[in-house]
Amino acid sequence: MSSGHGAGHFRMDSTSLHSYLVDGVLRGEFEGRDHGSSVSLIMVGTEEIGAGPRLHRHPYDETFVVRAGTARFTIGDEVRVATAGQILVAPANTPHKFENMGPGRLEMTDVHANDHFVTEWLED
Repeated sequence: MSSGHGAGHFRMDSTSLHSYLVDGVLRGEFEGRDHGSSVSLIMVGTEEIGAGPRLHRHPYDETFVVRAGTARFTIGDEVRVATAGQILVAPANTPHKFENMGPGRLEMTDVHANDHFVTEWLED
């Protein structure tokens, strides 16, 4: 079966299919090494205003794809507000965090450029 992306082929079996749909929203963590992928994902879905991780960093880039809602990001010394359809990148080793600004649900896909999560927490 062709993947439609170049000349490569892939084999799909029932063990390679995973669902992260919870109450109609993508949520959860996908650690790539467990599935033969070189990237890991966090699917964020929350309506709680102010929800988000405390300040942290990774030894690899993290790309944030905002699918719905509004989030305030701190990436290094910069604070930015992003809305649905926008993409931000936290470069490797750069302290970062985000929070749902509301109103309503924040939905994001956070792409970690590593096959497993490596996180150094910088705030208690």
